[in-house]
Amino acid sequence: MQKGTVQQWREREYCVDLLDKMELKIVVDDDVVENVIDAVINSAQTGEIGDGKMFILPVEDVVRMRIGERGASALH
Repeated sequence: MQKGTVQQWREREYCVDLLDKMELKIVVDDDVVENVIDAVINSAQTGEIGDGKMFILPVEDVVRMRIGERGASALH
């Protein structure tokens, strides 16, 4: 729904529809989820259209591939 911008190059106007986006994937322990949500909102929210959305999903397990470590200790 973002409209993009109109830019000029070599005396011609071009509509640039592709705006830069950023995707963050953050995995944390359950006890700090709310703190991370607050930190992201406080640092990234502009109050303008396009601020984005956060999807909070459960993570079943994590495996550190190199050594086969599993669970919360594999996050550190």
